[in-house]
Amino acid sequence: MEIRIIENTQNQECDVLIVNKFENENTISEIANKYAVEEDKFEGKLGETYILPTYGQEKHRKIIVIGFGKKEEFNPNKLREAIVKATKKAISIEAKTVAFKLEGVEFDYSEQFTFAVKIADYKFDKYKSEKKDKKIDLIYVEACEHIVRKAEKIADAMAFTRNLANEPAQFATPSELASIACDLGLETIIYSKDECEKMGMGAFLAVGRGSSEEPKFIHMKYTCENPKKRIALVGKGITFDSGGLDIKPASSMLTMKDDMSGAACVLGVMSIIKELAPQVEVHGIIAACENMPGCSAYKPGDILTAKNGKTIEVDNTDAEGRLTLADALCYASELKVDEVIDLATLTGACMVALGTQAAGIMGNDSELVKNLILTAENSGERFWELPLWEEYADSLKSDIADMKNTGSRWGGASTAGIFLKKFVKDIKWAHIDIAGVAFFENAHKELGKGASGAGVRTLLKYLLEQ
Repeated sequence: MEIRIIENTQNQECDVLIVNKFENENTISEIANKYAVEEDKFEGKLGETYILPTYGQEKHRKIIVIGFGKKEEFNPNKLREAIVKATKKAISIEAKTVAFKLEGVEFDYSEQFTFAVKIADYKFDKYKSEKKDKKIDLIYVEACEHIVRKAEKIADAMAFTRNLANEPAQFATPSELASIACDLGLETIIYSKDECEKMGMGAFLAVGRGSSEEPKFIHMKYTCENPKKRIALVGKGITFDSGGLDIKPASSMLTMKDDMSGAACVLGVMSIIKELAPQVEVHGIIAACENMPGCSAYKPGDILTAKNGKTIEVDNTDAEGRLTLADALCYASELKVDEVIDLATLTGACMVALGTQAAGIMGNDSELVKNLILTAENSGERFWELPLWEEYADSLKSDIADMKNTGSRWGGASTAGIFLKKFVKDIKWAHIDIAGVAFFENAHKELGKGASGAGVRTLLKYLLEQ
């Protein structure tokens, strides 16, 4: 799909012209007003569409009118949602060239428009034997060129992440993630199992013991001249989570290929970072492994020693992500970066608390957390701060080790956050629990079923704003 910037889209020859209508206001197209509004009483509620053939009276074969809802309630998120629906409608009628003429929008829509048409164009059909070749080749829009081009790159990174998280676990193995990382053209180190053992990563390695897949610890680095800041991004990389010996019910395993969505996000960010060239040094870190119940699997009651020397009693082998992140956070802390941000499909408790509407965020620095929440809001994502009170640590106490890997079922997302905090030393840190927003079993707002690319837009915008 090519997005072309022109000055007057209404007079552009194309298959479809898409115009907008706010409730209680007319569109800019006379023919659309006559038929859609006056004759068929199209109201323009958010996301509603009306298709009008032009019968040769216009330079376009058809007009699609998209409802923008009440003008006083309209915002960038609603614009993105509406544009996705309009674009998908154009795709469904096999339009190849589409022009958008948007009127009455009182903010620069260049970025969110670009995200929308790229999201609408996305599909994961790699494993379909018969592929439907419905797509728009060319989109005309009146927008800001440089904002559109930057947004295209961010949207491409989002698609990269969605593709990777949609892949079955038989493809997206730890070795495959390592191979992908090496192909990104960045300074990259892949640590083997033996090297991780020498570094003392007893928590991470324990999780991978029950699988025939070799664990891989991945460190990618992007830098520039005189970086303003040094930031480590840590992504949870469980490429399949069976629950280990505390095995999950079969129905709960169906989407566990998505348990590496944090890692997919980090890889997506790093895939485009050289082109976007933020003025910061960025480290992408992934502890990748499978959590399987093989004959060598770690067991409830085992005592593990993390990279920083802290000992952990295994209370439940299905609380594995925090164990891999523990060693990854220790490693990131040793890099002496200014900030560490981790993303993980970490707890069902976060999904119970926030549903599929927001990711949970917590951290040891209120300014960092607030900045990430604001950046998420401006990029079209939602983060909601959860408490990180030290009282949550009480349920993690162990009689025979420094801590257990699980605590009370109450406040489970914050308890997991407190656990992770024990492995971050003297560095600003934020933890983003994307359990509820990384993978949708049904279409969700502008996003379809499957992987959502959670975190990509927010992290890239955050890096670019430093």
